[in-house]
Amino acid sequence: MSWTTTEPGVVALGGGHGLAASLSALRRVTSDLTAVVTVADNGGSSGRLREEFGVLPPGDLRMALAALCGDDRWGQTWARVLQHRFESEGAMDGHAMGNLLIVALWELLDDHVTGLDWVGSLLGARGRVLPMAVTPLDITAEVRGADPADPDGVSVVRGQVAVATTPGDVLDVRLEPADPQACPEAVRAISDADWIVLGPGSWYSSVIPHLLVPDLRDALCASPGRVMVTLNLEAQPGETDGFTPEDHLEVLHRQAPDLVIDTVLADHAAVPDERRLRARTDELGARLVLADVARATAAGQHDPEKLARAYALVMAAN
Repeated sequence: MSWTTTEPGVVALGGGHGLAASLSALRRVTSDLTAVVTVADNGGSSGRLREEFGVLPPGDLRMALAALCGDDRWGQTWARVLQHRFESEGAMDGHAMGNLLIVALWELLDDHVTGLDWVGSLLGARGRVLPMAVTPLDITAEVRGADPADPDGVSVVRGQVAVATTPGDVLDVRLEPADPQACPEAVRAISDADWIVLGPGSWYSSVIPHLLVPDLRDALCASPGRVMVTLNLEAQPGETDGFTPEDHLEVLHRQAPDLVIDTVLADHAAVPDERRLRARTDELGARLVLADVARATAAGQHDPEKLARAYALVMAAN
């Protein structure tokens, strides 16, 4: 069911569980939906397939495709198939079925985007999933206090898994290579979008990387589409431990000072100081929208139906 009478063209950027939450909501708002997904995962099944076959890590792409499946029996069955992980005493242990399917299509078709489109067609996905770059990336971070014995020391942490779980304070993040080639279809989708949604998700390892790909950042800053930032419900232990909502916006602004943000969406209960957050959004030229978007039964998780209503109201007001 769509919450709007006209469907906006929406591009959502991120990775992992945060992007999946956003897509689960946005597919209720529009069918003109494109997910642009980080490709820096180096752990688990994705990391093993990336190392063995030299392909993009498929895990975040798989999660995005599963989130775009419908609520009917067909959609939910295929979502479960994609997310199914094998358990064994052998080499298949821990591999996700969807990862294997995606990599198989990449090998057969020799094209990342075409392979993902085929998986989306099989699932009846309500939208399209694209990688943010055409080659695998690594994230490195400068971290203060990563070594508990040296709380003021600054060291370099490498790899998405390490960055997402590091102790200490993340000071900055970079991509390797520093100037990766953006996925052309992702650049076009951003340029043509009515709305661009950043977040929620792991800030340094899933959201900020999009702003570190030069062609993607340029497309975001030049796009006539309105940009909406969806803030997390809580800070992530390790990566953004102790962050306020304003801190998340500050990191975003520091990486892309020319990016014009139209709306900042946050949950009422996740904002400890509304006056401070409103002042920061005003400084950025954005409007703050506070809504109940959290699951009542799962701390730190967005509720797709509530988030869909909030997205629809924001988009309908512009």
